[in-house]
Amino acid sequence: MGGFLVSTDWLAERLADPDTVVVDGSWYMPKTGRDPDAEFRAAHIPGAVRFNIDEIADRTSDLPHTLASPDAFAAEAGRLGISEAMTIVVYDGAGLFSAPRVWWNFRVMGARKVHVLDGGFPKWQAEGKPVEAGPAKPRAAKTFHARLNWLAVASKASIMTAIEDGTQIVDARSPARFRGEEPEPRSGVQPGHIPGSRNIHYASIIEDGRLKDKAALRAAFDEAGVDFDKPVLTTCGSGVSAAILALAVEELGHQLPRLYDGSWTEWGGDPETPKETG
Repeated sequence: MGGFLVSTDWLAERLADPDTVVVDGSWYMPKTGRDPDAEFRAAHIPGAVRFNIDEIADRTSDLPHTLASPDAFAAEAGRLGISEAMTIVVYDGAGLFSAPRVWWNFRVMGARKVHVLDGGFPKWQAEGKPVEAGPAKPRAAKTFHARLNWLAVASKASIMTAIEDGTQIVDARSPARFRGEEPEPRSGVQPGHIPGSRNIHYASIIEDGRLKDKAALRAAFDEAGVDFDKPVLTTCGSGVSAAILALAVEELGHQLPRLYDGSWTEWGGDPETPKETG
């Protein structure tokens, strides 16, 4: 556990390695006005393929970018020239935002050598490292053997159980959203948080597009009252920033926590689920 972040220098030395694949996992909230597919075509790390979390997802769900079925995920990963045995390095255009969600997707589908690029594309560009433009050019298709780890994925039903058994639920949304003091960005979703949950805003553990050092991460989890000797479960608005917390937990040397895939979009959108504010 831990050691999932890799440096830009480390990746630059391995761009030609046939067993290493670079994945652009950029995604942004709609209000930012950024188009990750257009940005990829304008500039990306040489050889990178594009993983769109809204497309490689469960298309039958009303919830945003929930996990695809193992068969569907395997087909998409294979089409991108990725097998579960390869070294997979994921980055995004924000530095550190959506890449952990893609990292988590590959992890729960059975890939073991999955990393997040420390500092992402902004750091890569700032250092003058090579970029290329145009559409992705995946290598030859591979076979990805998906083995979904259901123990790492939390559902609405398992959240109900977690509330009852005292599992530590950690919410990555902003304090104002957690307290229910500002409206949710998606219509039909009530404000507030899951009863008994804790709050660590994902942005509070990131600095200059990079995950803060381990001392700062420990301090953030300590301040939130998280005891790593007990089960931890992460959540957020739609399952994206919850993966940042999951990455931080593993960087601290602890087991990958369960992640609530539907997150607050599902919980807050259900009038029957219990909710707290304040």
